[in-house]
Amino acid sequence: MGEPSATEPDQEGAAHSGDGSVIATRALTKRFRGGQLAVDGLDLTVPAGSVFGFLGPNGSGKTTTIRMLMGLIEPTSGTARVLGQPMPRAARGVLPQVGALIEGPALYGFLSGRDNLVRYDSADPTADPRTRRARVAAALERVGLTAAAGKKARAYSLGMKQRLGLAAALLQPRRLLVLDEPTNGLDPQGMREIRQLIRELAADGTTVFLSSHLLDEIEQVCTHAAVMAQGRLITQGAVAELAAGRRGRLVVTTPDTGDAARVLKEQGAGDVVITEDRVTAEPPDRELADLNAALVTAGVRVRGFGVERASLEDAFVALTGEGFDVAG
Repeated sequence: MGEPSATEPDQEGAAHSGDGSVIATRALTKRFRGGQLAVDGLDLTVPAGSVFGFLGPNGSGKTTTIRMLMGLIEPTSGTARVLGQPMPRAARGVLPQVGALIEGPALYGFLSGRDNLVRYDSADPTADPRTRRARVAAALERVGLTAAAGKKARAYSLGMKQRLGLAAALLQPRRLLVLDEPTNGLDPQGMREIRQLIRELAADGTTVFLSSHLLDEIEQVCTHAAVMAQGRLITQGAVAELAAGRRGRLVVTTPDTGDAARVLKEQGAGDVVITEDRVTAEPPDRELADLNAALVTAGVRVRGFGVERASLEDAFVALTGEGFDVAG
């Protein structure tokens, strides 16, 4: 018998539709023509009410996964359920409850920002035309574009276009918001405003699924995260737990950086790095008090000594063996 179609009814549907998850995939796989395996057996669970960060190096399969979840492409095998319904089969019923900004907004450059949103809203069969103008005005205000609403979209900066795309996703109340690099092109103030907006949406009960290459952004705004590499899921869980499983960096503040680095190496510390008046290292498997005593005994003037908490970046690099320019 051949491989079952990904769009046929799956026998395990009940197993991952009533568990409180908004997105659930089982063995989700996408192989493109020519044999390229983009997503390999993905088991992903996004809890309801979470702000879920989706991380992975360039080419890890993040965007392909998002496109399958939204019914834009069909999986080769496996299943995906969004809001408890199988995708892409139930796309017509699911997508009106989902706001999405994927791979940048598609805009009519010759129309104003306001008229672009009117077009988007008009295409929604569930939208009441009698309240359209009020709905568009509210969405523009929410993303800070009221003053630029009459400006043609072709004159918008990249950050303004991102805001307009987000406004389009917020024209109706959404149970799920899927955002692909939502702060792309924004200045620091704009990034802070979008982060605050995401927090407000989550507080109102919207689940936010957020793909980003900015690890500090994920750490600041997300409650849960998943890490992809080479099409496979490496880990997923609460953000605090992902970082907690990694040992932090030992930090010694001293004017005697050269001597401190030598002593740390002698005591078994790894990856010793000197930066100005600080020496950082991977702590050895021994009592930190003994390590501090060894520094003092060697005549190192220790002005600060401790272990910094591991960050999500530390966890990401340790899990994937790669850097974190993960825009793919």
